[in-house]
Amino acid sequence: MFGTALSQLRYGMAILRNRRIRPQDLERIARDLIATLAEFGEPGADSALLPGQAGAVDPAVRRTVTERSLRATAVAAARHTAHYRRTFDVLGLDPGTLTPETWDRVPVTPKEALRGLPAAFVSAASTPALMALTTGTSGTPTAVWFSRDEVEISVAMSTVSAVLGLGLRPRHTMAYAGCSRATLPLLNVEESVTRIGASFVQIGTVDPAVALDRLATPLGLPGKAPQITHLTVSASYLSALVEEAERNGWHASDFGLESIGVGGEVLSDPLRERAAAALGARITTAYMMTESIPSGGTPCTEGHLHHTTEFGHLEILDPVTHEPTPPGSVGVIVQTPYVPYRDCTLLLRYATGDLVGRPEKEPTCELAHLPATSPVLGRWSGPRSIAVPTRSVLNLLESEPDVPLPARYALAGGPGGDHAGADSPGGTVLHVLVRRLPAAALLGRLEERATAAGLALDGIVLHEDPATLPPTGPVRADLREHTFESPRPAAVRVASPA
Repeated sequence: MFGTALSQLRYGMAILRNRRIRPQDLERIARDLIATLAEFGEPGADSALLPGQAGAVDPAVRRTVTERSLRATAVAAARHTAHYRRTFDVLGLDPGTLTPETWDRVPVTPKEALRGLPAAFVSAASTPALMALTTGTSGTPTAVWFSRDEVEISVAMSTVSAVLGLGLRPRHTMAYAGCSRATLPLLNVEESVTRIGASFVQIGTVDPAVALDRLATPLGLPGKAPQITHLTVSASYLSALVEEAERNGWHASDFGLESIGVGGEVLSDPLRERAAAALGARITTAYMMTESIPSGGTPCTEGHLHHTTEFGHLEILDPVTHEPTPPGSVGVIVQTPYVPYRDCTLLLRYATGDLVGRPEKEPTCELAHLPATSPVLGRWSGPRSIAVPTRSVLNLLESEPDVPLPARYALAGGPGGDHAGADSPGGTVLHVLVRRLPAAALLGRLEERATAAGLALDGIVLHEDPATLPPTGPVRADLREHTFESPRPAAVRVASPA
């Protein structure tokens, strides 16, 4: 225990001084948490003080730490990256004098800049070890380089989060049903799960019928639950699993799932409810992206998304003017991941493109001490993406059994044409793929609910043939991975032991 206390002290001093974090200190903290589990069955009462557990901090202390962290991150970026060295030189700006009040003097970094030349954001003082690519469903994949230290820190943080957040224990088995090319998330999940003593199964984004078959198959492992207990998945692939389960005779009792963690895409309320009913598990979600790891967001019981202040600086800005978004309005998440959690790819005021709303009133929930937004509404692609956000469209469509999952839809210009409506909220028609036509009752329900939700639509058009739809955006479920497996016929499944 003395060694762990020393590791916690060294970690705390590194944060206060913005010095390099020793990965072995975080690994020691994570190992002690696992040892506590092995001896006592549950983490100790002091686990709320561990890294990443979002404890309340005195506002004056928080401001001091924020100022130091912003300065240290800006100084490192200006000294060691080509992009920010040029930026600060052109502006004549001294990064060592910045404060939270003057932070807006630093230009916002668009996602396109990182995509266009990722090496310009890599610190010359770091040793790049791993290139992580985003999936690219919202455009060209973004490359982010990580050092070995960053990877080890991320794994240690994930281990603590898996124990305290997911409640993962050695008897559990976690399945990862995300894209196998998602290098960093896959590495994080596999390493953190197995360090706890739990088991790990890589499924990937295979045929949903094959995935359900694997989830239902008895494991027969000593000391483990009979079936896979936890699943990590994107929202669109979860919807594909729900579609397969509902249409082909699967029941919640076929599975042993306790928890399904959903990330990477907008999770609608209807899909959450349908997934819980079809698969028999608690559905959880959180916010995190490759570029800003380990910064992220956690939902509260009142429906807010609360953002950590320990690992980075959050701003909600107008997507066009980059002015602060007032309460009650919608803006984009702009993140600055802090040094020393990040030392390879350094980003200042990085515009993620993720749209969120700011609460009109100050929250009073259990996480009220952390900055709060709405859950992610969608991706910024112009005024239409705010007037008709992805979350609202999915809430509309994914509650309807006559709309196949994943829901395929497109927002296109109305009678005035795309040129008239592409850059303005008006003139927007929602085109939706449905199972069969005619579907007058379905259309009536969709129109009534869209009006009640206040969606800025000029009309809804239903399609039975995907070829007649305007172009639709890709989703992560489209990253289908091939396998030589074939799903078992329903008759065989029924005869199999549960």
